[in-house]
Amino acid sequence: MSSKSFKLAFTPILGWSALVLLIAGLLMAFLVAPRAQAASGGDVQRIFYFHVPSAWVGFGVWSVTAYAGWRYLKTRDLRYDRIASAASEVCVVFITMMLLSGMLWGKPVWNAFWTWEAKLTFSALQSLMYLAYLLLRSGIDDPHRKARFAAIYALLGAALIPFNFLVSRVLETVHPAVFGPSVNAKSQGGFGVPVEMIVVLMVCLTAFTLLAWFFIRVRVGLLEREELIETRRVALIGS
Repeated sequence: MSSKSFKLAFTPILGWSALVLLIAGLLMAFLVAPRAQAASGGDVQRIFYFHVPSAWVGFGVWSVTAYAGWRYLKTRDLRYDRIASAASEVCVVFITMMLLSGMLWGKPVWNAFWTWEAKLTFSALQSLMYLAYLLLRSGIDDPHRKARFAAIYALLGAALIPFNFLVSRVLETVHPAVFGPSVNAKSQGGFGVPVEMIVVLMVCLTAFTLLAWFFIRVRVGLLEREELIETRRVALIGS
């Protein structure tokens, strides 16, 4: 297989691999993972296996947006801006999944879909920031000017990601900090992480990572086609 044909085949391989792992993760979440304590929601806690990966992948994909923006600033190559644009859209999808799955868990555990405590408020503001990035891009016509402003915005947004991880570990919040030391070790909804949970979590995290990669590749391909069509349209008008 030539390198070109492998490149064309790789995206479908990513998609099918993500689908298989998503199915496996779903089955493992319900059939393998242990049932949580009542304080953690019992069976509702199984949302954890999709809430945590969607958060990690969402923030990870925004890091891709920032890195691609930084590469554009160094090279002025619009190829990197296309990657940044695609990754930002995928980020919004996964961060939205994070918020919705968290709300579904919060209703039976906290008796409320949403509470304006530090962790949730910070996450909501970040999601609005990512949506504003898409609005910024749609409001600028010049490709290089758009890419330059978007790159700076993405880098600023990436600098805030560590604070989302830290906020539930250094402040008193109701949001559980599952991994790492925290002042909220006894917060409502807190729970331990046995080995079975780690295995299921890793399967779901891998599935979400492959899915995000698949989405980015597909979206970049569409952006490249749109640019090619626009170039041909301008050439036809000018001829």
